[in-house]
Amino acid sequence: MKKLLSSFLILTFLFVSAPLFADDIELAKKSTIETILKSGELRVGFESGYMPFEMTNKEGKYMGFDIDLSKALAKAMGVKYHPVNTTWDGIIPALITDKFDVIIGGMTVTQSRNLQINFTNPYIVVGQAVLLNIKHKGKVKSYKDLNSSRYTIVSKLGTTGEQAAQKMISRANYKSYEAEAEAAMEVIQGNADALIYDLPFIEKIQNQHGKGKTIALSTPFTYEPLAMGVRKGDPDFLNFLNNFIVQYKGDGLWQRSYDKWFKSTKWFDDVGQ
Repeated sequence: MKKLLSSFLILTFLFVSAPLFADDIELAKKSTIETILKSGELRVGFESGYMPFEMTNKEGKYMGFDIDLSKALAKAMGVKYHPVNTTWDGIIPALITDKFDVIIGGMTVTQSRNLQINFTNPYIVVGQAVLLNIKHKGKVKSYKDLNSSRYTIVSKLGTTGEQAAQKMISRANYKSYEAEAEAAMEVIQGNADALIYDLPFIEKIQNQHGKGKTIALSTPFTYEPLAMGVRKGDPDFLNFLNNFIVQYKGDGLWQRSYDKWFKSTKWFDDVGQ
């Protein structure tokens, strides 16, 4: 009786699970991994200009922390790296419509974005900081001091910097710009009081262009994990990318790239205008 019952349970399991296994195989065949391997290239979407994550050098080639990460990912997959520079406000629709395979472009994980696409585990965590015109030295000591109609603050359109400015410094006058460098120059030239943007860019622009004209309030006032973005319904690609991030950090490549782009200023002169 026990043998009959065991045989019945095994047959029932096989009967029920067979369609599930078939579904898993079909899902795997549709993974972005398969299209990347077949095409022999990894198409990475980003918008050049977010220093020091993705930039264009004087020779017209892309460089930066995210570019290093992307090239290492392509190498790990045994394919060519294919950069796709696109506009920020259209980057998620471009991913969804298969203009590229993955977003590796300094994108902060937010709930609204996560409703449209899936994210890997974070590969770095940053936060919003303040680039302040020097005329406010000693008067403005944190972002909270800017929360007044006396001040004009700026950021880049469609970014978490803009969201933080509008939500956390809502009483100030706010103006957005298409490019973060343009917004920063408004502060440097004294046309705006403060730029709200990611800490790495704040420190970079202050060191390169703002000395004697601006002050960097370098303690982040938000928590912002940056991650790779992929299309929904692709667990295999997501799994591969998460494991790659762990390996990239464990091999020391992440730290080497971080030291190059965040702790050194040697690359400043290579950035194109």
